[in-house]
Amino acid sequence: MKPTARNPAEADLSCEVCGLMPEPTKTRLTVANVAVMLPIELLVHALVVETHLPYLAKVLVLTLTATVLVIWVAEPSAARMLRGWLHAPALRHRRKLGSAPALWRARTVLQDQPGSLQKITRALARLDTNILSIHVHPVAGGVLDEFVLSAPGNLSERHLLEALHDGGGSGSRVWPTTALAMADGQTKALSLAARIADAPDELPLAVAELLRARILTPAEAVLEKHDAGTRLKIPTAWHGPIMFARPGEPFTPAESARAHRLAELAEILAHRPSPAQVPGT
Repeated sequence: MKPTARNPAEADLSCEVCGLMPEPTKTRLTVANVAVMLPIELLVHALVVETHLPYLAKVLVLTLTATVLVIWVAEPSAARMLRGWLHAPALRHRRKLGSAPALWRARTVLQDQPGSLQKITRALARLDTNILSIHVHPVAGGVLDEFVLSAPGNLSERHLLEALHDGGGSGSRVWPTTALAMADGQTKALSLAARIADAPDELPLAVAELLRARILTPAEAVLEKHDAGTRLKIPTAWHGPIMFARPGEPFTPAESARAHRLAELAEILAHRPSPAQVPGT
């Protein structure tokens, strides 16, 4: 059987749909069943042996009684009484996962003055959160700081937003991320530039990958005018304007500049004559 969880620790392992616990290991399940069934078997045998029934009747009574007790008493009792021990390996693994650091991307606007960054790093340090990388983008009213954070697994988005606010940040946003966020924008842009140099037609896909954005169709591009900086248009003479969208995450000036430089590179390469077209080659 797969019993349902009764306490908060074991509830973490239960299925969100059916509420059942995962199947324990065969070894632990066998030991638990033996520990519960052995006393029952001994008691039944002792009672039946003392009776004056014929031998075959004793065998039949023992068989039926033991089978019923095992199915209806022993296994459910083992599952209930030894639940914590049965699922101990899975619970230990879940606790390790819960305490493992999580990666977050964060953005906040700070005043462009001495001490602003120090204040926000102290606020994050109080949560035992480590700043793995930081990029600073000048914006109207200050600077937009973009962080990659390593935070304890028990911290939520709300905790990080409160820390950013306490550190003097405004307009803060945080998103769960992966180790891929550690690749800095410059390195990624250079890698995509090499891709465009080989195939200029790859420009839309390369920019979408660089910005982690979606390419909008011409019909989608005219639907909304007030985008709060979450849309970016890159004009190209040979391909026409290309529109990108990233809902909930405005593009920074640095990201816009990188995307435009890639577009310029693609345009130069697209109009460059091939070696076969150059006279004398």
